[in-house]
Parts: sequence; C-alpha cells; structure tokens
Amino acid sequence: MSAKPALWITRRLSDATIERAQRDYDTVINMEDGLHTADDIIKMSANVDAIFPCHSELFNEDVVVALNPRVKIIANHSVGVDHCNLPALKKRGIAVTNTPDVLSDATAEIAMLLMLGAARRAVEGDRIVRTGGWNFWSPAFMVGKQVSGARLGIIGMGRVGQVMARRARGFDMEVHYYNRSQLNSELECGAIYHSTVDGLLKVSDFLSLHCPATPETKGLMNSERLALMPDGSILVNTARGALVDEQALINALGSGKLSAAGLDCFQVEPGGNPAFSKMENVFMLPHIGSATRSTRDAMGFRALDNLDAFFAGKTPRDLL
Repeated sequence: MSAKPALWITRRLSDATIERAQRDYDTVINMEDGLHTADDIIKMSANVDAIFPCHSELFNEDVVVALNPRVKIIANHSVGVDHCNLPALKKRGIAVTNTPDVLSDATAEIAMLLMLGAARRAVEGDRIVRTGGWNFWSPAFMVGKQVSGARLGIIGMGRVGQVMARRARGFDMEVHYYNRSQLNSELECGAIYHSTVDGLLKVSDFLSLHCPATPETKGLMNSERLALMPDGSILVNTARGALVDEQALINALGSGKLSAAGLDCFQVEPGGNPAFSKMENVFMLPHIGSATRSTRDAMGFRALDNLDAFFAGKTPRDLL
C-alpha cells in the first residue's frame, strides 16, 4: 500500500473534518490555532504534499515563490481566496481549490443579524441593560431604524447575495442589486438590477456587501461612495474587510451620514479596528459568518473532497 499524502491543516477544524482527514492522510494539525508567519508556512511546506489553510494564512508572491516543490495543492477552507496569489500559484503548478455553495445560508444569517442589530441599536441597548442603566422609559427611548419595508441594496448577487435577497423578502424589503452581469429573472425573483454601484447606492436604505475582495474591489466603499447613500442608511459587511475604507466609514458614522454599521470582517484580522469599539452604532462580530456546526462540517468535507479527487488523479470539483 502506498503512503498516505502528507497534509498540513493550519487551523483546528470541526471534529468530523479532523477525524476524516486523519483517516485518509498523514496529518499535521495546528490544534492550538496559533498564528502562522510567512516563514512558518515556507518551513512547513518542506514536509507536506498539501496544505489545508483558512483565510488567515497568506500566500502572497514572496511566500509562493519560496514554497517547497513538494507542495502540489492548496485546498482552502473558505470561499474567498483573496489570501492566495493565484497567478503566482498557477505559475508554480500548485492547484488551488475553495469551498463554494455550502456556507451561503450561514453567512446570510449573520448578515441579517448584523442588519437587524445595527438598525435596532443592539450594542447600545445591551450595554444599558447590562450596566444597570435601564431606569426609565419613554416613546423617544432607543428609537432605531425599521427594516421591514425598507430598500436593501446588495453588491454581489452570487450565492450568498441571492440567499440574503430571499431572507430580506421575508421582511417585505424591496431588493436592489449590483452584479457584474444581470441575473436571469428566475434568480432575480423580483430584485431590481442596477448597472452601476453608484446607481445602487443612491436607493440603498441598507447596503449589504457580498462580493469578493479583488484589486478592483479593494476600498470599494470609500468616502465618495458612502456619500451617495441616503442619509441615515446602514452598511453591512460579511464579505471581506478590504472592501471598506474603514476611516471613511468611521467618518460617515461620526457625522451621522450613516446611522449604523454591522461588520463581521475587518481590514486587520484577527483584532479588528479599535476605533470601531468606541462607537455604539457599530454592531461587530469576529468574522463568524460560516460558524455553525453543520456549515463548518460541510466546508471541511468539501475541501477534503477536493483533496481526495486531486490525489486520485481527478480534477477537483472546485479547482480555481
């Protein structure tokens, strides 16, 4: 019997994923979830045939050039691959896969949570109750922004964006969207297409970001674009922190141009932006859009399916 391929799992994954990986591969697992430097990644590459990373491991050009030739595939535990320099990896002949489809529902749930929490002042309300400050009531107390019947703008009408649109219809929201191309009417389900981002922003009482982070979308929501949104609107980001100019968002929140924001991702991760922690109109989560047991199992198994296919001499389902 041939030796099992050596696999480096860079983060502690779901128990079911780890059990299956250990059964089929010679595994090295970072059970302590310590952060890895570029040097760590390069050093480990000499010992494995495949790497099973999350979005926290950066495969920039310098890292890719220095990877040991032994590494043949990077099977990402994520949909987004902005942490991977795809042209450099292709040049090295290293296959790259991701895990689409399986996390759309969970991520859309978090987007809805952030939208509702930001709109109804969840951070401020939680603080008042927890600190014993809830000692009065009046009709003017804790008045927020109503979600039901409002206009929702979605940038990126892919898998997650489409689920978000369906969930929003449960709140009788009028859904508008921008996408690189217009969807067919069956997938639109009544959503209104805008051919430009700027056109979408002008009608978005709420704006939810669901597009990938690419050189073209970096800093997509800058001061100029935030200024196009209706006064008192709300921004939700469950995609990637690179999409938002964080200082511009802070300025818009401070001036009242935006009434609130709901954020699950940041330019610096882990850690986030300390300036947001001072603002009670920012409802934040630590990048947990896909953090349900069923979804994390599905992501892990999808990545392992890709690895299994690759080492069986087949084309992985999610080869990029």
